[in-house]
Amino acid sequence: MEENRFTKGVVDGIPICLGYLSVAFAFGIFAVGSGLSALETLLISMTNVTSAGQLAAVPIITAGGSFIELAVAQLIINIRYSLMSVSLSQKLGKSVGMLDRFIISFVNTDEVFAVASGQKKKVGKRYLYGLILTPYIGWSIGTLLGGIAGNVLPKIVISSLGVAIYAMFVAIVVPRVKEDKATGKCVILAIILSCIFYYMPILKSIPSGFVIIICAVLASAVFAYFAPVPMEVEEDE
Repeated sequence: MEENRFTKGVVDGIPICLGYLSVAFAFGIFAVGSGLSALETLLISMTNVTSAGQLAAVPIITAGGSFIELAVAQLIINIRYSLMSVSLSQKLGKSVGMLDRFIISFVNTDEVFAVASGQKKKVGKRYLYGLILTPYIGWSIGTLLGGIAGNVLPKIVISSLGVAIYAMFVAIVVPRVKEDKATGKCVILAIILSCIFYYMPILKSIPSGFVIIICAVLASAVFAYFAPVPMEVEEDE
């Protein structure tokens, strides 16, 4: 048996939708404040659905960065989604075909993955289509509203609201840092590396997209070596 009701998927996706409205609104203001139009900002959200990736992409786009720089940055930031999709595939019912998998993976965000994986039964395509529909609508509408507000509100208000998207990432990181000190140290190392690239005369000339990639990879590599996550060994019954 599998959970395959479209309406249940829609209902389960409503809390995600509401959460995305505020985050996407902040992204819309940030992108418009960086120089993009409201329509360009909306198209980015409708074709990506990745908050971290979109936030990293905007400075690269507005600075006239290369496609290679943009592509590599997105690969590094969003590579976790491929792992999440592989994991979720073990939960899919027989009704989910190959084309369905491609469509569903497009909106397989952290929150959608968590809700789908938390179901007691296997999940079918109708349930998953309902589950991704409401978050996608919330993400798109929130971005549009933020983009419009970015063109209407005073600059001082836009600047203040633009801080919200950074607060979102702080809120994501802090709980993990509280649980694992190594994660906190990794974040601090990434911040130090970022500051070095920003203030050093030679390094500051490196495009921001590559700086994000270098800092993320270096900090992760250092702590993967010195503080690896212990493998969980299943005990024989």
